[in-house]
Amino acid sequence: MTDQVSGGRAAVLPSPAGEFTTRYRNYALFVLMMAYTANYVDRQILAILMQPIKLELGLSDTQLGFLSGLTFAIFYATLGVPIAMWADRSNRRNIISLALTIFSGMTIVCGFVTSFGQLALARIGVGVGEAGSSPPSHSMIADMFPPEKRASAMGVYSLGINLGILIGFLVGGWVSQWYGWRAAFFLVGAPGLIIALLVRFTLKEPSRGAADGLTGQGDLPAPPVGEVFRLLWSQKSFRHLSFATALAAVGGYAGVNWLPAFLARSFQMTGGEIGTWLALIIGISGGAGTFLTGWLADRFGKRDVRWNLWVVAIIIATCFPFQIAMYTSYDKYTALTLFIYPAFAGAAYIAPALAMTQALVTIRMRAQASAILFLILNLIGMGLGPQLAGVLSDLYNPSYGDESLRYALLTISVVWLWAAVHLMLGARTLKEDIERARLHGLR
Repeated sequence: MTDQVSGGRAAVLPSPAGEFTTRYRNYALFVLMMAYTANYVDRQILAILMQPIKLELGLSDTQLGFLSGLTFAIFYATLGVPIAMWADRSNRRNIISLALTIFSGMTIVCGFVTSFGQLALARIGVGVGEAGSSPPSHSMIADMFPPEKRASAMGVYSLGINLGILIGFLVGGWVSQWYGWRAAFFLVGAPGLIIALLVRFTLKEPSRGAADGLTGQGDLPAPPVGEVFRLLWSQKSFRHLSFATALAAVGGYAGVNWLPAFLARSFQMTGGEIGTWLALIIGISGGAGTFLTGWLADRFGKRDVRWNLWVVAIIIATCFPFQIAMYTSYDKYTALTLFIYPAFAGAAYIAPALAMTQALVTIRMRAQASAILFLILNLIGMGLGPQLAGVLSDLYNPSYGDESLRYALLTISVVWLWAAVHLMLGARTLKEDIERARLHGLR
């Protein structure tokens, strides 16, 4: 099949199903999912280690929130955009491999630190490396899977979130309890270096636009980031979608990062016990939620694309009462049982949000579009979520003592309802905005 471009227009061609076999696409998706898993292991390992780090280094909750939130998020989010611009112009596979090498190496460095400042610098390094992983991966997946399978593929990829948290909590909890928190950093950082080699030497760079039958767009120059941002921000659906995901991320990151400390302080659970429970709940229930939400979005989205947002809105809105019940419970087993549904809903928004963001731009904009979504999501969600929980915990401490974290997390839970409202509003104009993006690509 030859590319056809006429008058600046990308020809709409049949999707070249023969570019990759089904077996290869599934293998590539698995490898990228494992890369994302390593990403989340290295990102979330700090959560299970916060209590022993707090005790050894003498840190406040505000400082811990800074380490798990703003320190990481500022560099992770802001560097994602220039790296995505690079990915829209260069070999995405090689960028992912390099990113894996950097963030895995810096995770190992975290095990050598002796002060707050050193740990902050090491976490910045992790954020810098992880910034180069996701946008190129999203772009590659979009070029390997057709639109009707894209949310499901993104759902499989996003399982890396839950697998990463599972491995991070399970390994981090027990290794820190037996051998100390430094050993946990050493152990979880090493596998990413191996996955980097798999990405570099076993994956192929897909043709841009191949899965959409728009291979002609792959020959066009990548647009500047300003054009990508203007196209996205001109669409009401994206504005609501981005703010909804950011709010959901505030609740999700605050919960995941601080839940181990909450269980340790309020229920006197050990690191190994916390790691085992959270690994099982987040890994199984969270993984099921991440995949099933993508599958449901694809299934119902065939009838009406707005279901991509409606499905997520329903799931995260119904999460709110479970959050309230969990944080007001004074029995650890009741609290853990109630956490099963929030874990299911915690990352439900990721796959449909990514799929719809890819649909709202042209082929050459995909990596940058993902980076812009993640810039908004991570600066607000990842940056402010853990930080806000730490600040509120310190503010509540004079009144509630060791229970201050419980009330901080309870306060933040309201963001789930707020996010659901924006998803419903975004669905209103989703059809029209997707058509506008299609016409923009054909100009």
